[in-house]
Amino acid sequence: MIDLHTHSRASDGTDTPRGVLEAAASAGVTVVALTDHDSTAGWDEAAAAVADTGVALVRGIEISTRARTPEGGISVHLLGYLHDREHPALLAELQRTRDDRVQRARRMTERLADDYPVTWEDVVAQTHGGATVGRPHLADALVAAGVVAHRDEAFATMLHPGAPYYVPHYAPDTADAVRAVLAAGGVPVMAHPRAGRRGRVVTEETIAELAEVGLAGLEADHRDHSADDRDRMRGLARELGLLVTGASDYHGVGKQNRLGEHTTDPDVLAEIEERGTLEVLRPWTR
Repeated sequence: MIDLHTHSRASDGTDTPRGVLEAAASAGVTVVALTDHDSTAGWDEAAAAVADTGVALVRGIEISTRARTPEGGISVHLLGYLHDREHPALLAELQRTRDDRVQRARRMTERLADDYPVTWEDVVAQTHGGATVGRPHLADALVAAGVVAHRDEAFATMLHPGAPYYVPHYAPDTADAVRAVLAAGGVPVMAHPRAGRRGRVVTEETIAELAEVGLAGLEADHRDHSADDRDRMRGLARELGLLVTGASDYHGVGKQNRLGEHTTDPDVLAEIEERGTLEVLRPWTR
């Protein structure tokens, strides 16, 4: 079982990086990708857990980007696998994004505080190990205050892009992010391309344009996709010669996603490893 999209406390998950691998082992997942938002801070701890857990590790990242379209900007999450995390251009973009996320979170907290019992201190208290504050931590603060029952409810209501409390943040152009991942020796895959409940999604024409600049794959199998969405993305991937991945988008107890609920074919992982700069860390090779 290969799950190529998970999050730890290094961004907005509730498990430590080691804990993600331990949870993967308990769930019967044999290969897991750690893809924290705009951060590789959890890589080393996760790598150190490979031998103990018996779970192979794909080192990755999820980059918050924005596709420029005639209808305006659309948020796109780009997964990058097996890249050089010291690549200067990519590092600079990630740092700019993290810095702006903090300021955005402060502004959203101020707006929420007008109507709900939540403070900046409450939000920061939900972060762990120096993780960049983001919307999931605002959601956790709202859960702790009894305003909502869980993260998903917060994201569907007051943290939704259409809500009055929402504030946008800086994000690099999606095509530029694809190029940056490639320049860093990584493999760029679009996360949950049809997750419409999160907001507007890009058109198939935009995906085709991204494929022309180097997008390598589409995460077709995801809980935010209907059966029709999955079939449509698989068909588009065939047309464009893209890889097809599947994953849980696991966040620990913060969301309902469960490890291994969607998986990736071993042949696809082999192709990702062939294209990437880094190797997959396996317990029998360490």
